[in-house]
Amino acid sequence: MRTKLLFLIFPFLPFLTSAQNVDDIVKKADEKMRGTSSQGEFTMIIQRPTWKREISMKNWTLGNEYSLVYITAPAKEKGQVFLKRQKEMWNWVPNIERMIKIPPSMMMQSWMGSDFTNNDLMKQNTLVTDYHHTIVESDTIEGYDCYVIHLEPLPEAAVVWGGINMWIAKEKFFGLKVEYLDDNKQVVKVETASNPKKMGDREILTHMEMIPKNKKGHSTIMDVINQEFDVPYIDQNFFSIQNIKNVRPR
Repeated sequence: MRTKLLFLIFPFLPFLTSAQNVDDIVKKADEKMRGTSSQGEFTMIIQRPTWKREISMKNWTLGNEYSLVYITAPAKEKGQVFLKRQKEMWNWVPNIERMIKIPPSMMMQSWMGSDFTNNDLMKQNTLVTDYHHTIVESDTIEGYDCYVIHLEPLPEAAVVWGGINMWIAKEKFFGLKVEYLDDNKQVVKVETASNPKKMGDREILTHMEMIPKNKKGHSTIMDVINQEFDVPYIDQNFFSIQNIKNVRPR
């Protein structure tokens, strides 16, 4: 009887093991793109049916709690800074020499006119601690065998999405696809990632595209130009509100 029981359970052991480690899978995918700290250079192309716009930026992060983005081009927006400190987000606008605190009610608004929101940019909600994770199936994307993981918001988490579906490569922990759901569990937009490159001490995906649903001809592309991880000079003081006016790209 025991032999029969083991025989019946054995085919499902890989899935059960994966399910038990699903929190680690999401954490590894998240940490792969940020490290303990990071600094990088990015370009963003906003595409619309009748026009296209490009923005260049520098970015610094420290864990999940601190993030800073400095706009380097175009000239009209150059010098703008976006700062996240824990659960707060600030915007320094040099043209008017004004510091603006972005309230939680604006986290779902478009960032710089793109298909990314303020929440997407600043990672205001952490995928690791604000959601319950469940492996729902396996799938293949661009030749990578992936876990398909559903993220359900925790009752106490003040999140902006009604749920998230993630496709994470089983071996490399690449986040290849993300579906963002509204409160009715309908897909609002889809983010895909591709073009793996070695940067610093790891291989990461360097080309991201966000496509909103029901907005024909709308998309936003984010490309990583370069990125370093575990940068020694980055500490909490770098992300101070006092420092935001003095940040200059290195």
